[in-house]
Amino acid sequence: MMTTWTNVRHDFPILHQQVKGKPLVYLDNAATAQKPKVVIDALSHFYERDNANVHRGLHTLSNRATDAYEGARAKVARFVNAADSAEIIFTRGTTESINLVAASWGSANLKAGDVILLTEMEHHSNLVPWQLIAQRTGAKLRYVPVLGPNVEGGLDLAALDGLLTPEVKVFAFTHVSNSTGTINPVAELCAKARSHGIVTVIDAAQSIGHMPVDVRAIGCDFLAFSGHKMAGVTGIGALYGRRELLDAMPPYQGGGGMISQVEFFTARWKPSPERFEAGTPNFADAVALGVACDYLDGLGRDKIAAHDHQLAKLAYEKLATLPGIRLLGPGLGQERSGLVSFSFADVHAHDVVTFADEDGIALRGGHHCNQPLMRKLGLTGTTRASFYVYNTAEEIDVLVANLRKTLKFFGA
Repeated sequence: MMTTWTNVRHDFPILHQQVKGKPLVYLDNAATAQKPKVVIDALSHFYERDNANVHRGLHTLSNRATDAYEGARAKVARFVNAADSAEIIFTRGTTESINLVAASWGSANLKAGDVILLTEMEHHSNLVPWQLIAQRTGAKLRYVPVLGPNVEGGLDLAALDGLLTPEVKVFAFTHVSNSTGTINPVAELCAKARSHGIVTVIDAAQSIGHMPVDVRAIGCDFLAFSGHKMAGVTGIGALYGRRELLDAMPPYQGGGGMISQVEFFTARWKPSPERFEAGTPNFADAVALGVACDYLDGLGRDKIAAHDHQLAKLAYEKLATLPGIRLLGPGLGQERSGLVSFSFADVHAHDVVTFADEDGIALRGGHHCNQPLMRKLGLTGTTRASFYVYNTAEEIDVLVANLRKTLKFFGA
């Protein structure tokens, strides 16, 4: 298996370089993934041949650009198994997608006394937007607790039923924790919420490019994700939303492209998806995102999930042999995503990352936009190694050797 995945590395030009005289070991994929040449070439090809504004012209280039843009929307719809490509809104990424739902659906449906249910493991991008709309509407925030520190951040699912009260109007939660690697049972959570008439919003930033994601099988109302975490380029992402909900929501922004008619004092809106794509859309990056979908499906997302899981399992086993280490998230034998987050009592995460960089290893250190969760777990931050299709078992050995050297330097 490893030989096959090692060959995938050749698709990613950035990996074939040295950092500080050492071969690059890129283990920061939860922050952003690298891009295969086919995606880079697609973006370059579009700008060299097809660049023109979409939906607004009758000339050949505009028609080609429009076809490519809407073709990308259809690819993304198939990628998440949406019923209709009109259920896919292109955004800048997960953060904007969640802000769109919070601001548009929230402003139309939330009022004083309503409850927004979140979890204690949410990334700030699925927390702060709900804080803002709660302040505007008078709604209140409520949280599903995590089990910690002994269980290191899994959701307390036994507490969920008691939290799904009639006041709860929306339940927003992450598919995969970017700090602990916990994979939440999203279909089960959506089914429980749906039985109470509660709208569901899933942050799929950490799952979208790493495993099959089927919005109809999951049963969610909204699902948000970013292209740059799934081998696409930066500045593009998408929001899936059930069509009947999208068409009942007010626009998120106003401008050209999202209207059917404008008078001096009034305007009427187009249906989804145009209603939520005011102005010139990021059409070139959307085309590249469609190519990224094709690339990942060519590898097989079930195979990607197995590969990531195997690397995370191997990393967990080898990291567990280091003295004084605290490993977050599911333990051995439990399902986890392709990342391992850890801390040392006597070595700050930023020092760990800095020393790793000296050996060409790219890690992430800090609170990972999870400050409330870190406080709940009694931490200020962690070091995170996160894996993707081009990572290898040999790179884990390089990481462990570097960490042993770092601990020796600090006398830990």
